[in-house]
Amino acid sequence: MDKFEAAIFDLDGVIVSTVPLHFKAWKKMFSEYGKEFTFEDYKKKVDGIPRVDGARAILTDVTDEELKKACDKKQVYFLELLKSEGIDTYDSTIKLMGQLKDRGIKIAIISSSKNLPLILEKINIHPLYDIYISGHDITKGKPDPQIFQMAAERLDVPCLNCVVFEDAVLGVEAAKRAGMRCIGVDRYSKPERLSKADTVVSDLSQLSFKKIRALFVP
Repeated sequence: MDKFEAAIFDLDGVIVSTVPLHFKAWKKMFSEYGKEFTFEDYKKKVDGIPRVDGARAILTDVTDEELKKACDKKQVYFLELLKSEGIDTYDSTIKLMGQLKDRGIKIAIISSSKNLPLILEKINIHPLYDIYISGHDITKGKPDPQIFQMAAERLDVPCLNCVVFEDAVLGVEAAKRAGMRCIGVDRYSKPERLSKADTVVSDLSQLSFKKIRALFVP
């Protein structure tokens, strides 16, 4: 029987609000290539996927070498913003992580971004998670399920017994492809974006251990 044993939290948009910083960094970089970049573009083409894939979605006409330069520029701009503006966490997510940990649920934090270790250092929540998987660990971006399968493997929990918290469309798709339960976190007041998730909330304060466990009861 399926049993709730592990929770996998996406970083950006679920635990921390790095979206404004990422968007500003992408916009600045793309403007140097004469490309308009809107927040809609960010949500549809860049959010939740590896940096090089996001860059390629907009810079369709540059060489691989130039694409790498563009990605490096974006990273520099992001780190500058991280330093100057800091980073906000979602308190309700931190609280839920603590409650699940107290219940003996294993916890992983994942991100396609290579900035994950740096951000975890900044927000200092080490007691709340068992492992993390970052862009340094994976070879395939979402919607490929690799990052979630890797998390389950390192937690030593079957995929069927994991729940994923995701705010990105491709992240929800990847979680479902991994055979996991998925809770969509709708930060844009457009829950239909995440319709492939098992349930959608606007904030994790709407959840409890009991409500999450109910996803595993046939």
